[in-house]
Amino acid sequence: MKNKIFSGFFWKFNEQISSQLVTFIISIVLARILTPKDYGIVALINVFISLADVFVTSGFGSALIQKKDADDVDFSTIFYISEIFSIVVYMFLFFIAPYIADFYNNTDLTVIVRVLALKLPLSAFNAIQQAYVSKKMLFKKIFISTTVSSIISGIVGIIVAYLGYGIWALVVQYILNTIIISIALFVQLDWHPQLKFSWSSGKPLLSYGWKIVATSFIGTFFNQLRTLLLGKMYTPAELAFYNRGQKFPELVSQNIDGTISTVLFPAISEFNDDLSKVKSMIRRSLRISTFIIMPIMFGMAATSKPIILILLTDKWISSVPYMQYLCIAGAFGTISNTNMQAISAIGRSDVLLKLELVKKPLYLILLLIGLRISVLAVAYTMLIYTICSTVMNMSPNRKLLNYKFKEQVSDILPALSLSLIMFLVVDSLTLLNLPMMIIFIIQIVVGIVIYVFLAIIFKLEAWNYLLSTVLKR
Repeated sequence: MKNKIFSGFFWKFNEQISSQLVTFIISIVLARILTPKDYGIVALINVFISLADVFVTSGFGSALIQKKDADDVDFSTIFYISEIFSIVVYMFLFFIAPYIADFYNNTDLTVIVRVLALKLPLSAFNAIQQAYVSKKMLFKKIFISTTVSSIISGIVGIIVAYLGYGIWALVVQYILNTIIISIALFVQLDWHPQLKFSWSSGKPLLSYGWKIVATSFIGTFFNQLRTLLLGKMYTPAELAFYNRGQKFPELVSQNIDGTISTVLFPAISEFNDDLSKVKSMIRRSLRISTFIIMPIMFGMAATSKPIILILLTDKWISSVPYMQYLCIAGAFGTISNTNMQAISAIGRSDVLLKLELVKKPLYLILLLIGLRISVLAVAYTMLIYTICSTVMNMSPNRKLLNYKFKEQVSDILPALSLSLIMFLVVDSLTLLNLPMMIIFIIQIVVGIVIYVFLAIIFKLEAWNYLLSTVLKR
C-alpha cells in the first residue's frame, strides 16, 4: 500500500501540476486580454453552476471509492443515476436563467448560463471516470488526459479571446476542457457504462452518497453565497480582485492538498475496518501535508505583491491584500481536509453533514459582518472562519479514531512554527530598494533556505521521512 500511495501521489501530483501550470499560464494570458469585469461576470454565473455541479460530481463517486467491493454493476448504476440528476439540474438552470439575468440586471447572462450549464452532463460522466481512477489508483492514466485537455482548451480560449469574443473565451475553455478529458479517459480506461442497473446495489451507495452530496452542497452554497452577495453589493471589478487573489492559494490547494486528499481517501478506505491503522495513516498524512503546504502558503502571502505585479501587471494590484489573507487561510485548510478524509473513509458521512450544519451559522455571521464593512473585510472574516472550522473538523476524530486534540496540535505545530518564522523574514525583504523581480527571487531563495535549515536543525520527522522516501525512490 505504501508503494501504491507513493505512486498515486507521484502521478496525481504530476497531473495536478501539469494541468494547473498550463491553466495558470493560460489564465495569465487571458487576464492580459480580458478585463476584470469579464472575470467578474463569469464568477457570478459560476455561483449557480458550482451549486448545480455538486449534485452530479459529489457524493456518488465517493460512495464507489469507499465501498471495498464495488463492481461494474455499482459503477453503471451510479452512472445512470448521476446522468439523470445532471439532466434534471440542467433543465432547472435553463428555465431560471432569465431570473438570474434579472437578478444581476444583465440580460446577456441568460444565454451564457444556458450554454455553460451544458457541461453538467459531461461532468457527471467524468465524475464516475474519476471515481474509477481513484478506486483502482490508476492515476498515471489521467496524467496525459488532463494535461492535453488543459493545453487544447486553453489555446482555444486564448484564440477566442484574441478574436474579441470577450467572456465567451472563458465559457468555451471551461466546456471544452471537460469534453476532452472525458473522451481521453474513455479511450484509456477499462470501465465503460454498461446496460446494467441494480437498485439493490445502488441503494446503499445512495445512502452514503446523499450525505456527502448534502455536505458538499451546504459548503458550496455558502462559499458561492459569498460571491453572489459580493457581486450584488459591490462592482464586478471588486469581485474579480477578490477572486483573483483567491486563485493563487487555490492553485496550491488543488495541486498539493488536493493530490494528498485524492490519494489518501481510497488508501484509507482499504483499511476502514482497522481504526488504529487509519489513525496511523492520518497522523503521517497530517504531518507531511502541513510540512509541505504551510511554508508555501505563508511564503506566497509574503511574496504576494511581487507575484501580482510580475505575472498580472499593476492593473491587478488591488488583489494583493486579498491574496495575503486567503493564503494564510489556505495554510489551515489542509488540516480540515485531512480530518474530513478520515471521517469519510471510515463511512461516517453523517458526521460530515452534522459538521457542516454546525459550522455554517458561524460562516454566515462572519460573512455578513464583512459585507457590511468592505470586500477586504470579507477576506479577513473568511480567514477567521477557516481557523474556527479547522478546530471543529479536528474534533470528531478524538472519538472516532482516538486521535486526541493534543496529538493533532503536536503534529501541526512544528510546520506552523517554522512557517511563521520564515514568513516574518521573507516579508521583511520587501523593504529592499531593488527591482521587483530581484526582490522576488531573493525572497524565494531565502525562504527555502530558512525553512529547510530549521527543519534539519530541529530534526522534523516529516522532513526526515520525505527525504528518506525520495532517496529510496
